[in-house]
Amino acid sequence: MKTNDQSGLNERRSFLKQFATGAAVLGTGILANPLAASAAELSHSSNSDADEWFGKIKGKHRIVFDATQPNGIMPFAWPKIFLVTNGATGTPESDCSVVVILRHNAIPYAMGNDLWAKYKFGEMFKIDDEATKKPLTANPFWQPKPGTFKVPGVGPVEIGINELQASGVMFCACDMALTVYSAVAAMSSKQDPAEVKKEWLAGLLPGIQPMPSGVWAVGRAQEHGCTYCFAG
Repeated sequence: MKTNDQSGLNERRSFLKQFATGAAVLGTGILANPLAASAAELSHSSNSDADEWFGKIKGKHRIVFDATQPNGIMPFAWPKIFLVTNGATGTPESDCSVVVILRHNAIPYAMGNDLWAKYKFGEMFKIDDEATKKPLTANPFWQPKPGTFKVPGVGPVEIGINELQASGVMFCACDMALTVYSAVAAMSSKQDPAEVKKEWLAGLLPGIQPMPSGVWAVGRAQEHGCTYCFAG
């Protein structure tokens, strides 16, 4: 029992540390202009696009996976499990809707390999290669080689973002997190935050819809009948 309590305490401390770091960055005022620009852009265009995107949700069974951390394969394995087990119990993929929201520290998964290499997302977001234990330099869930991911007792599983999209899974990314982290990356590389933000948006993977914020998207998904599932 003490072990579980200690584990929970460590997780809460980790979250509070991350929150405090983000608050400190926001408090410097360095992000004021990017945030203001983002809010202005969203109020004129992206809000309507995002609301229309949620109109694609259909079918009898609907679920949203809220991914706030890399959390291994879970943000991608669970959508596949949802589809497979629904199929096994009589509901085809065409009658299911799955939304995955990539927000907070999970946003690098929404971007392509060029940005992973240039901005060292593996180091920035502490995402290591399981084999080498070194920071990843490419998005492991974008167009993975066949057999890359295996689950004991199940075998190879197709959980690449492109593979899940082919099964109808909808992916979106938190624009607010993109704004904050791109500004942090700009600070460390002495670049213009607005230009880095623009580069990150242009580098979003095909089919991934930016959202005003991840929490905004969580709310919209539930308004469209999706059951909520925390994905890490």
